[in-house]
Formats: sequence, structure tokens, C-alpha cells
Amino acid sequence: MERHRLVFSGSGGQGIITAAVILAEAAVLHENLIAVQTQSYGAEARGGATRSDVIISDSAIYFPKVNQPNVLICLSQEAYNKFSPIIRPGGLLITDTRYVKMYMKVDARQRELPMYQAVMEKIGKPIVFNICMLGALIGITDLVKSESVKKVLKTRIPSDFLEINEKALDLGIKLGNAYK
Repeated sequence: MERHRLVFSGSGGQGIITAAVILAEAAVLHENLIAVQTQSYGAEARGGATRSDVIISDSAIYFPKVNQPNVLICLSQEAYNKFSPIIRPGGLLITDTRYVKMYMKVDARQRELPMYQAVMEKIGKPIVFNICMLGALIGITDLVKSESVKKVLKTRIPSDFLEINEKALDLGIKLGNAYK
């Protein structure tokens, strides 16, 4: 397996870190892979810059930070402005059409997806935006199986919110499949 270096970025309160943790756990617990996940926050708890690094591999990982991601997800303009220059040439850059306007030329496959819009139209609750984003990532990359993520959702998400999170994951996968 190729080593996957991912950076999830956005604003505090968007669920960036939760999505990264869910992906790493799905890889380790249900895909028999090795993963590490780290995170950093801006000065503010909500609205400040948030970043989470995930490395997934089938061999030992010796350094937990991502310097040049082959997958970069930006869910805020601030995150896009700050992190788009670090993407590995030929990598994958995923943004949401509501929150990010791409204006820089980067050597990457750029995918602008209407994730927030789809969540609001189909589910009506922005709280699952992060899980839709995770689904879109899986739909585009097939990094882990959706069943693995759903197993982790059952342990990480309160039961009252499990159904809408599963729906958001499926919605994201459908969106991502259209952008493979």
C-alpha cells in the first residue's frame, strides 16, 4: 500500500478533528493498517484555524506530522490560503464550494464539492458536514471501506445522531464518486 499523508483543515467547530480521528480508527481497527493522527488548534476554540494530520500505511510510521500531504482538505478560506502551498505535486485538493474560493494555481487534482449545500438540502443539519466531507474523501479515494467508517461511527457518535451521520457519510460518498 502507498503511504497516505492527509491534512484536514478548516475552522474550529467544523468537526475536522473528529473526522480525522474516525478515519484513523477505521484504518487501524477495521482495515488492518497502521495510522497516526495529530491535531493543532488556533488560539480560539471556535472559528480559529484547525488542522489534523493523518498518516495511513501498512508499514511503520516514524514521524506523526505531515509536511507534504498527498491529500489536503480545506473547509475554510483561511485553511486554503495557509495550507494549499504545501500539497505534494500531483496530490488531491478537496474544498467545499460554499466556504472556499480557489484562486491559487497548485500542482494538484482540485475537487470543489458542494458538500455543505448537499448536507443542508438532503439532511438539513450542518452538524454532519464533517462526516459528509469524510464520505466524499472515501468516495474519491477508496482509502478505507465505508463499512469500516460506519463501525467507528457507532462507537464515536451518540446514538441519537447515528442515523443522520450515516446518511451524511453516504451522501458524501455519492458526491465523491462523481468526482473520482
